[in-house]
Parts: sequence; C-alpha cells; structure tokens
Amino acid sequence: MRYCIIDDEPIAHRIIEGYCKNLLHLQKVGNCYDAFEAMQFLNTNVVDLIFLDINMPQLSGFDLLKTMQQFPKVIVTSAYKEFALEGYELNISDYLLKPFSFERFLKAINKVTEQPMAPIAISVEKKNTRFFLKGDKKMHQIHTDTILFIEAYGNYTKVFLKDEMLVSHEKISALEAILATSDFLRVHKSFIVAIDKIKLIEGNRITIDSHIIPIGQTYKQNLKKLFSDDQ
Repeated sequence: MRYCIIDDEPIAHRIIEGYCKNLLHLQKVGNCYDAFEAMQFLNTNVVDLIFLDINMPQLSGFDLLKTMQQFPKVIVTSAYKEFALEGYELNISDYLLKPFSFERFLKAINKVTEQPMAPIAISVEKKNTRFFLKGDKKMHQIHTDTILFIEAYGNYTKVFLKDEMLVSHEKISALEAILATSDFLRVHKSFIVAIDKIKLIEGNRITIDSHIIPIGQTYKQNLKKLFSDDQ
C-alpha cells in the first residue's frame, strides 16, 4: 500500500514514518508539507493512502479533499478533535488525535486494509507482474506466474498457486480486472485459469495439475478464441 504524508510539521512526518517502518505492506512514496504541494504530488503519483493533517497554512486538509473529485483512503492526523465529524462526512477512513500511540495507529491501518479495495498492481510488465492480496489478515505478494487458477468461493476467492492455496475476501471480478488477458482466461463464472498451466481440455473440463476445472456453457466461446489464436 503506497502512502504519502501531508502535514506542515516535520516531526509528524518522522513519527508516522517510524510507525510505518514496522509494517512491511506500507511503502512511502512522498512527503508533502502543504496542500498545494500535495495537489501537485497527487496529480502525478499513484497513492493508496494519505496521512492528512487538517490545520495547514493557506488551505486546510479538508479543503484539499473538497477540491478533489476522487481521493485515496485517508487517515486524518490532527490535534483538533472538533473536526472529526466533518472528516467522517468526507468519508475518511479514520481520525487520529495527536499524539497517538502505535497501537492506535495500527488499529487505523487495520481498518483501512479491511475496507474493500482492489488488489494493488505493482508492475504492468508481463514477466514481472505481481500484486498484493489480503488473506488470513496478512498481505501476500502474489507473482502471477505462480497462479494455477482462481476459484470463487461464496463471499471469498480461492487462489491456487504452485505450492499453496490462499483464501481472500476479494471478488473474482476484481482479480480478473488486474490479470493480463493474454495469460489468464475466464472459463466459468467461478473460475479463471492460467492459460500456460492448462494440461488438458476434454469435453467440459480443464485439467491443471491434479485439479479438474469445469467449463461454463457461456464461456466456451472464450476457449474457441484461444484455439484460433494458436493456429
């Protein structure tokens, strides 16, 4: 999760950075010391989470949010508790009252990571594509070349890898959106397969390793297109 800190106090940056160093799934991408610097930074960088101070010169943190049509997840860090209600009306994730402990900070981070969000794509290069996926309260880095297939499982998704299987809260459609269409194929409403891991196609079934995956009636056309592409 890529984060930036927007705060006019350097000491606030150091405190947040110190806390974040203990959380391996957080990656700092920038420090901004006023709202105008933040505007420029957010327009040119991909950010998943903002640590935002309210009381800044010229333009407040909330005024900054109001200028943006869309913004990342926001954890407010402020010495003023009276602005909390306004913050939640702007759909912030949490409101930390300075000074805050690491335990309270960790609670805010857990709240952010438990909120629905698309898996975080790190690279768009085919050979190096990977993303982070939350499962069993941990952030797992998934290399797409290790994926055998993905199965929808009620409100969860099972991701079958070469050496293990992970269960995630992500919907199968969210995973489909970030996987390269040249490498993965939806063959059933509940299954996505890695094309290069297909061992055998027989009737309405696909074999990958020792797994049998059904082919949905409405997805047969996808397979026909795959065959024609190979000819």
